[in-house]
Amino acid sequence: MLELMSESAPVFIAVVFAFALLIGSFLNVIIHRLPIMMEREWRDQMAELQKAPPEKKLIEGRFDLIMPRSCCPSCGKLITALQNIPVISYLFLKGRCANCKASISARYPLVELFTASLAAITAWHFGAGIEALAAIALAVTLIVIAMIDANTQLIPDSIVLPLMWVGLSMSLFHPLSGAGTLFISPSDAIIGALAGYLTLWSVFWLFKLITGKDGIGYGDFKLLAALGAWLGWQQLPIVIMMSAIVGMAINVTLIVFQGKDRSAPIPFGPYIAAAGWITMLWGETIRNTYIDLMF
Repeated sequence: MLELMSESAPVFIAVVFAFALLIGSFLNVIIHRLPIMMEREWRDQMAELQKAPPEKKLIEGRFDLIMPRSCCPSCGKLITALQNIPVISYLFLKGRCANCKASISARYPLVELFTASLAAITAWHFGAGIEALAAIALAVTLIVIAMIDANTQLIPDSIVLPLMWVGLSMSLFHPLSGAGTLFISPSDAIIGALAGYLTLWSVFWLFKLITGKDGIGYGDFKLLAALGAWLGWQQLPIVIMMSAIVGMAINVTLIVFQGKDRSAPIPFGPYIAAAGWITMLWGETIRNTYIDLMF
């Protein structure tokens, strides 16, 4: 099977797509549960610091990414394995709980399809090999970060910090892999992580000195540092430029056509994540095109 995937690009992409559907199903669990786990941990820490009895927990008993088993939020009925098949079960049940017929959010199959699509495009771009698997892992992680930040305006350290360390660690294999998009040199990775963090950190403090307000969250610093560790410092200008342009365009559109409050906080993580994925695949092409047009 491994030999067939390495020799046939369509087979490799199809296998990646199918497997990524399952990953997307688990991403839904992470996106929903991790912010709740973080909130519970903060409440316990606050109670410990105040030497007071901990507040009543949001959910009794064990609550993590594994337990309790998934259930309908309306009636509490456990979801069986057949009812948890990515996309197919949603279509078969017509978007409703099999027990109480309550509507199920379309977000779940959309995340599954989005994850599979990004993974398949990434596999097609890199071809069968270790670099493709690393790139898919980065793409999947960026989806989780973007969704959680969009929902809660939080970027969990438990995801973004390991992502940065993995990027730095991968640079140790650069002499064995040769030049490429990933497995960059250790110096490029280290400088990329430093430059990524310090760039937004500097913007944060400059904005705060001028306006007295916080403009960017610390999670954004860490996310750009992680992308710098994976892609190298040379790609950071592209990531920053694209995330700023896309973020500005989307928010202006929301303000003009949907009456979005201009003073409402804007999660910047999804735009950085999207720009990071695009840069991973086509960063060199974008940079060379820009240079040709300008010079």
